[in-house]
Amino acid sequence: SLYLWNLMIRDSTNNGFFTQTLNIYRVCHGNNLTYPLLLKACANLPSIQHGTMLHGHVLKFGFQADTFVQTSLVGMYSKCSHVASTRQVFDEMPQRSVVSWNAMALTLLKEIWVLGFEPTASTFVSILSGYSNLDSFGFHLLGKSIHYCLIKLGIVYLEVSLAYSLMGIKEIFDLMDEKSIISWTTMIGGYVKIGHVVEAFGLFNQMQHKSIDVDFVVFLNLISSCIQVGELLLASSVHSFVLKCGCGEEDSIENLLITMYAKCVNLTSARSHTGEALDLFRSMIRTDIRPNGATLATVLSACAALGSLSIGQEIEEYIFLSGLESEQQVQMSLIHMYSKCGSIMKAREVSERVTDKDLTVWTSMINSYAIHGMGNEAISLFHKMTTAEGIMPLPDAIAYTSVLLACSHSGLVEERLKYFKSMQKDFEIAPTVEHCTCLIDLLGRVSQLHLALDAIQGMPPEVQAQAWGPLFDACGIHGNVELGEIATVRLLDSSPGSSESYVLMANLYASLGKWKEAHMMRNLIDGKGLVKECGWSQVEVSGS
Repeated sequence: SLYLWNLMIRDSTNNGFFTQTLNIYRVCHGNNLTYPLLLKACANLPSIQHGTMLHGHVLKFGFQADTFVQTSLVGMYSKCSHVASTRQVFDEMPQRSVVSWNAMALTLLKEIWVLGFEPTASTFVSILSGYSNLDSFGFHLLGKSIHYCLIKLGIVYLEVSLAYSLMGIKEIFDLMDEKSIISWTTMIGGYVKIGHVVEAFGLFNQMQHKSIDVDFVVFLNLISSCIQVGELLLASSVHSFVLKCGCGEEDSIENLLITMYAKCVNLTSARSHTGEALDLFRSMIRTDIRPNGATLATVLSACAALGSLSIGQEIEEYIFLSGLESEQQVQMSLIHMYSKCGSIMKAREVSERVTDKDLTVWTSMINSYAIHGMGNEAISLFHKMTTAEGIMPLPDAIAYTSVLLACSHSGLVEERLKYFKSMQKDFEIAPTVEHCTCLIDLLGRVSQLHLALDAIQGMPPEVQAQAWGPLFDACGIHGNVELGEIATVRLLDSSPGSSESYVLMANLYASLGKWKEAHMMRNLIDGKGLVKECGWSQVEVSGS
């Protein structure tokens, strides 16, 4: 009966199995209780394609006047960032609940007050969070306006929610006569969330000068900021503070420290610090602290960065012993690790063990085939994903990037152009920088250098800056000095402080026997005081 179908759909949605929810709907009809659950699943995926399909069914079967269905439609379109449809459904609602007002709060605050509707505190939190990308002056004015509204409604200094939402409005924080550890932690966390790392550490320094006791939550925020900026010296300093304050044995601190070292972006010291992440992991499993799925995913990423297949396999054994093999984040990291370590068959085995594949799993395996030059396998898997029976995930820009990369690496020119057109025509996906650079890379691989030049010149300036690199690489392969010089000039315009372009051009001259020109380029590097970055390689021998 429909009642039983609705129970199945409700349980599936509440447990987070959103794709399964949509698959259940394929074999049953819905009512006014079914569609809010289905739309919630679409909002969480998020899937605007399935959402608009369900909207069509709502209209077809006559549930468009139901308040709960309308509210769910507003929420779905809002979470899918489809502003026009959100506003249209909202305007057509005869009765608007607090939930629907909150969904439209970013654009309808004025209308709320005109109609005499009294918003709740969560309404203001939503507005402030949504406008956090404004310039500082605009956000300052908005913050003060919301502050006055809060005072008028008697919602003053909601210490956690208000301070967290007023990320850039430090004046309000400064007005507080007594600042608790929650106040400090909330402000630091707000700065970290919007990427203002300097301000976050400035507040931390103030806490130190005022001799305010620091708890592990402050360190969680500071470690997160170190992960954002990738500054190893800063990270090491925070780690020292953690140990000094006795917070090093907190489970969440241990997990985040591993992530901090594994996310190292400084290539000259990445090797040692990635190894430090693995050492921390080994120390952790000797204690009562049990690593979670996020920690295991981070450690597997460290193995991928080091190319350490043997350690990755040991970690997979630990994953099975811990019963975490069904966590999707862990499965994704295993696929990535095996792929980066050159074991494409093991990556395929992990992918095939995933029972309920979503778009990220499909895309990860397609990308694995791509970086191994297995273009036909990547295209075959993409075709399987888009044509299989049932409600399958619709490809996004990232999935198409992987397919285009596979075509480039395998020299599949016609297929590459077909998919480049398909993503725009069939799925209305606008080409990104990655798509455009893949196109240039492909044209370069098949010696269509002048066609690649024409394509670059027709691209927006911000895309051109990224596209000259693949063209220059192609000029080096095919010995085209004329276009190589053009590409070099463009690359130097975009990155004047980098020595890479000079070195590549010098190598191109040398490969063609133009030693005078090559020597001149080398002299330019010395004359400008540039330093060539050292490369390094690592080979695993007998598991070490």
